[in-house]
Amino acid sequence: MSIRLQLAAMLFMMIQAVTFFAGLLALLLSPLAREAMGLMPFVVLGSSIVSAPLSWWLAPRLRARTWRREGTAELLR
Repeated sequence: MSIRLQLAAMLFMMIQAVTFFAGLLALLLSPLAREAMGLMPFVVLGSSIVSAPLSWWLAPRLRARTWRREGTAELLR
């Protein structure tokens, strides 16, 4: 199992929690709040679909030691 996959798996849990909360909050504050129990599986599925690629994209950035230094060096030029 690669390091990127391990990091992405750990990130997936955290990102899914945040996206689920945002989706749930949007659902409950919308006029669709009356049908919230019927729409809840779509919120869960949507948060999973969004979280997977986002965690895969963020995983290499946790390993990059010089990622922040290189980014700030470009800003200083």
